[in-house]
Amino acid sequence: MNILQIGLGPLGLKIANFIAERPGLTTSAAVDKNPNLFGKDLGELAGGKPSGVAVASSISAAVVKNKPDVAVLTTVSDMASITPQIEEILAHGIPIVSTCEELSFPWEAASELAMRIDAAAKAAGVAVLGTGINPGFLMDALPTFLTAVCQDVKTVTVKRYQNAQFRRIPFQKKIGAGLALEQFEHKKQDGSLRHVGLTQSMQLIARRMGWKLDKTEDIISPVVAKNEIVTDAMTIPAGYATGVRQIGNGYVNGVVKIKLEFQASIGEPESYDEVIIDGTPRIQSKIAGGVNGDVATCAITLNAIPQVLRSTPGLKTMVDVAPVSFYS
Repeated sequence: MNILQIGLGPLGLKIANFIAERPGLTTSAAVDKNPNLFGKDLGELAGGKPSGVAVASSISAAVVKNKPDVAVLTTVSDMASITPQIEEILAHGIPIVSTCEELSFPWEAASELAMRIDAAAKAAGVAVLGTGINPGFLMDALPTFLTAVCQDVKTVTVKRYQNAQFRRIPFQKKIGAGLALEQFEHKKQDGSLRHVGLTQSMQLIARRMGWKLDKTEDIISPVVAKNEIVTDAMTIPAGYATGVRQIGNGYVNGVVKIKLEFQASIGEPESYDEVIIDGTPRIQSKIAGGVNGDVATCAITLNAIPQVLRSTPGLKTMVDVAPVSFYS
């Protein structure tokens, strides 16, 4: 299977390595907007052997010889930026798997753009999927899958706690690790410091549960170092931010029906992922040690490709291409 890779930041290059290790998968073309990468060998950029794939400056240039089976799009997190990129790919009739967080469930927060993508995908006769480990699986798709064994569901709670010391540096910066609290607050206010996707995860769960949300909350606060922390990547003085705590609340008739807790910090004492479903029966499932976000994001992106290729045309979510869940 031939893959067109678009976006060659740390995540894109890690996915390139995963593809190189997978039998039956080949990166046949690669695109990035960084002029310093044009013409360079993808395999060498990813720290491996030469691949024979030179980085192109545009999708048209990349697919001039052979049309790939699927595009893997790892560029931006927001719908406004990703939509024209997706439309350009769809103009070539290529199905898409993307790690864009807001694309995981855009039907509420960005409904007009979602409809635009859906219409373009149907016109091209292919599917588009936004996926990832979070959003895309751990805090939305997984809890909805677990409700498949429930007779009724009252509330859904998901907790994801991570020691970010072992995540890639861009992720550590995204959660505010090493910032003074004033800097943290400034970045929080301008929207550049947050885990993107809690709102989309709550909306996906609500849609599958048949719940109409009155409102959602996305509450962000810093995790603060009690003592100096020294890692290979940075030194964090006491009183500075080690990461972010983010709480998502989804209300139905004034009552919290969905609660998502995300905390990622340098030196977090316990990493785990946990789903608690208050229903019949009550479900509590905990993954001790948590799921490595970088590895899992690469894996789920590639593992979703067969489902996307088998899917009907249009914009899909993970619950559209995976087993059915509880629905009231």
